[in-house]
Amino acid sequence: MTPFGTTADGRDVHAITIASETLQATILTWGAVLQDVRLAGVPYGLTLNSADLSDYMGAMHHYGGLMGPVVNRLTNARAVIDGKTHRFEPNYQGRHTLHSGAAGTQLKVWEIDEIYQNSCKLSVKLPNGEGGFPGNRVAHVHYHLSGTTLSMTVTATTDKQTLINFANHSYWNLDGRDTWAGHRLWIAADRYTPTDDANFPTGEVRDVTGTPYDFRTEREIHPQNPDFDTNFCLSDAPTTPRDVLTLTGQSGVAMTIATNQPGIQVFDAATTNRPNRSPYEGLAFEAQNWPDAPNRSGFPSIGLRPAQTYEQITSWRFSAP
Repeated sequence: MTPFGTTADGRDVHAITIASETLQATILTWGAVLQDVRLAGVPYGLTLNSADLSDYMGAMHHYGGLMGPVVNRLTNARAVIDGKTHRFEPNYQGRHTLHSGAAGTQLKVWEIDEIYQNSCKLSVKLPNGEGGFPGNRVAHVHYHLSGTTLSMTVTATTDKQTLINFANHSYWNLDGRDTWAGHRLWIAADRYTPTDDANFPTGEVRDVTGTPYDFRTEREIHPQNPDFDTNFCLSDAPTTPRDVLTLTGQSGVAMTIATNQPGIQVFDAATTNRPNRSPYEGLAFEAQNWPDAPNRSGFPSIGLRPAQTYEQITSWRFSAP
């Protein structure tokens, strides 16, 4: 564990590096950020990152963070929870909520619970009403390395009915270049959720057959072919973890994501927030529930009751030629 800077209000942030025989990962206590991933034999990191805390507190506040308590979008910054309308921070386009606004877990200093050579556990407490979300909630994240696999388990509990939908928001580039152009992509999804001009789900669930979003057979991708800020439907509810996506760089380095989540959002970074970098530098893969679920009839629920425990299990498995 090493110092990684200090927040404006004087809180220390640390970087925790864990390792297996073939894989190394660095996690920040700021936002539970997955800051760096390195595979033996590959001379560059696989995630887009910064060595400067101020970047993560500023323009890069989505990079690698554990987004919650509700990742993605909430239309009109509202949702009905247990029969009551709750309103949230309208931090997106002036009237919607994105990534829970200023109450997001990606913008908090997490507590260190445990550190071992190949794993670490962090936690954060979210007070009732913060950002408009009900319930005193506690979230835990466990990062663990085994061989060439990095696993992440997120759990959360609440004392009032609430909404919970976490996602890691790392950006990946498996070639160490300034673009992901030429990577190959496979996604085990036969449906996706189309969006309107403001990039919000229309409520429709569409078959990928005959669309640009059919990746059931691996194929090469390039910027704007197609555009990505897209939720792929993996199932209708959380299930047992299974392989859902493989990304392969021109270098031959490959990453397979397994998750128990019913959706995965793919984002192409058409705009960049890394200083002095170009668009389309990395791809984000956010295993999560479907976006805007409380406001879309038929979408899987993201509700959590006091007697329940939320659990997300997501892993990234790497290989090199």
